[in-house]
Amino acid sequence: MKQRQLGSTGPTVATLGLGLMGMSDMYGPADETESIATVHAALDAGINLLDTGDFYGSGHNELLLSRALKGRDRDQVVISVKTGALRDPAGGFVGVDTRPATLKNALAQTLRKLDTDHVDIYRPARLDPAVPIEDTVGAIAELVKEGYVRHIGLSEMGSDTLRRAAAVHPIVDLQIEYSLISRGIETGVLPTARELGIGITAYGVLSRGLISGHWTKSREKGARDFRAHSPRFSGDNLDRNLALVDALRAVAEAKGATPAQAAIAWVASRGEDIVPVIGARRRERLSESLGALDLELDAADLAAIEAAVPVETVAGERYDAHQMALLDSEQG
Repeated sequence: MKQRQLGSTGPTVATLGLGLMGMSDMYGPADETESIATVHAALDAGINLLDTGDFYGSGHNELLLSRALKGRDRDQVVISVKTGALRDPAGGFVGVDTRPATLKNALAQTLRKLDTDHVDIYRPARLDPAVPIEDTVGAIAELVKEGYVRHIGLSEMGSDTLRRAAAVHPIVDLQIEYSLISRGIETGVLPTARELGIGITAYGVLSRGLISGHWTKSREKGARDFRAHSPRFSGDNLDRNLALVDALRAVAEAKGATPAQAAIAWVASRGEDIVPVIGARRRERLSESLGALDLELDAADLAAIEAAVPVETVAGERYDAHQMALLDSEQG
């Protein structure tokens, strides 16, 4: 599998990464045996960037990853861990805490759950408005110096925060939503990241399944499924967005591809500094996503894809109003 470097100072990873969140949280029940088999299939295919979070399933996801990596060569895997989000026993989100002591305590537990002596990329999941980013990055920099962390990443941060963070310690990548229907980073955040030598690990490349070609209006969403509360999956918004998917399907099929493959390939085409992180929970979805790497898109193909899904016609924000207000990346 072809590889790309994360930023100017980061590790080399496969062109696609695998995000594990859905194996524990946010999208309803998942089959653990199938989840582990999917991780194994990803590793066998050459994917080496595995993304998790200590708050995914309140620790379940890290334990799952630990089980999946048993018998595998740890040095061949790049583990990315997000931290800082707080959960309650019912699974709700109750805030963000990225104080230095909190981060160090969280990492100690992460290392134990992952059964490893280091994390390759450690990142705050969101900006903590009560803690200067310099303090957060400074604390992780100490963990880098001590050998517990290899690299520092960020998630959903805006341009000003990127500059302040990079002034403290090299930042290898910014994990942020980027897809055909979520292109807000193109005007400010992406140019800033490139100026600073910070790579992009793009999550939500299929918009949580919305533009995968597999979502239908009749599909039921459980109460614990994030999409039950997502504006883009609600009411008339869903109808309008699925019409865009139909247009994308026509373009994709003309290339012998699926909508998901076209959407992933489009993100991968945006630059060698961008690594799409797919959220496949099953081997069949992983296999489909891997097919995007074989899809050759020229300028006309890319233009046709963008014409099929004009970003200005997308209905609904990517989060509800409360969550959008918490995104530093949406503030500039």
